[in-house]
Amino acid sequence: MALATSIKLDDELKGRVQHLAESRRRSAHWIMREAIAQYVEREEKREAFKQDALRAWKEYQRTGLHLTLEEADAWLAKLEAGEDSEPPSCHT
Repeated sequence: MALATSIKLDDELKGRVQHLAESRRRSAHWIMREAIAQYVEREEKREAFKQDALRAWKEYQRTGLHLTLEEADAWLAKLEAGEDSEPPSCHT
């Protein structure tokens, strides 16, 4: 169930939203909802990436296992070429 909420916009931003809505033949409400949805999705992905990086860093600190830049590049090149490739073994 969608709940109503309010947002305060300064006159300039409100005008910009309205202008965009008119040019897109959409409502200002649709433009704002779409903008918020895209922002939240992007920020959720950014936060997930950050958390993955922090987990990887902690794992590296715990184990010392890693790949060299050359090993990672070679493996990614194989994947990009469509080769079914196992990742190289990590080393300390």
